[in-house]
Amino acid sequence: MTLSFKPATREASFARIALSGPSGSGKTYTALALATALSDKVAVIDTERGSASKYVGLNGWQFDTVQPDSYAPLSLVELLGAAAGGEYGCVVIDSLSHYWMGADGMLEQADRRGRNGNNFAGWKEVRPEERRMIDALTSYPGHVIATMRSKTEYVIEENERGKKVPRKVGMKPEQRDGIEYEMDVVGDLDHDNTLTIVKSRIHTLSKAVIPLPGEELAHQIADWLSEGDKIPTVAEYRKRALAMTSVDDLKALFDEVSSHRMASAPTVDRDQNPTVLGDLIKATATRVKMANPTDKAQAAS
Repeated sequence: MTLSFKPATREASFARIALSGPSGSGKTYTALALATALSDKVAVIDTERGSASKYVGLNGWQFDTVQPDSYAPLSLVELLGAAAGGEYGCVVIDSLSHYWMGADGMLEQADRRGRNGNNFAGWKEVRPEERRMIDALTSYPGHVIATMRSKTEYVIEENERGKKVPRKVGMKPEQRDGIEYEMDVVGDLDHDNTLTIVKSRIHTLSKAVIPLPGEELAHQIADWLSEGDKIPTVAEYRKRALAMTSVDDLKALFDEVSSHRMASAPTVDRDQNPTVLGDLIKATATRVKMANPTDKAQAAS
């Protein structure tokens, strides 16, 4: 395949936000404040024993929730597919840390699949599943806000009276190294519910320190992301795929979807089962080919 350069264009997109902090820093509250400002229809994947539901009704917040009992990476892909099928404009994953160190999470999966006390083989097997999870998260057809637990340490500081006092601070998030590269905005919360932006693709937020972040921050993020060329939604691509009767047309559609980095976008198949857009198009092409055995076109790949 020959690759060629072409003028860069900016596409309108959705927010990918990560919030980390120690216990009590307000991760769930802040995530809900941002989510309900970004969308009228919010879904919460609650791994924190129903903590998000304690905020229902506060500030008028309403949302739907699910409490998974397994944190296998591929189970999150299915949940995101179900959320996409439900047309939720924003999904909160509270917290993403469980998919790293919780029951059936990445660490447990690697140990389980390791051989003779060496989990290298285990990591080799589960890394593609983690990649599929991250791809589904970053290509979800709506906003995504993920909270992450962070390990807690105490530092000694001098208060306004000149007295040395301990203060609890969050350190490294409990997630794999490099997760911040997948996000548009990454912020650390402290116990005063102050958000420090540590990474941002939005230049006006770079290194910002924001007390009590909420609706104003959400609107600032949404305004920046809405600038750019409009492209078809995942729902529109799904509808087009299911209506097609030509393998060649489906292959062209797959190429178009891939060019927009949407092949891994969560959706549902024709029977409303969770899947991703690229797999939906491939499955449709296979079905069309089987229904038309004389069709010599190749299925999308």
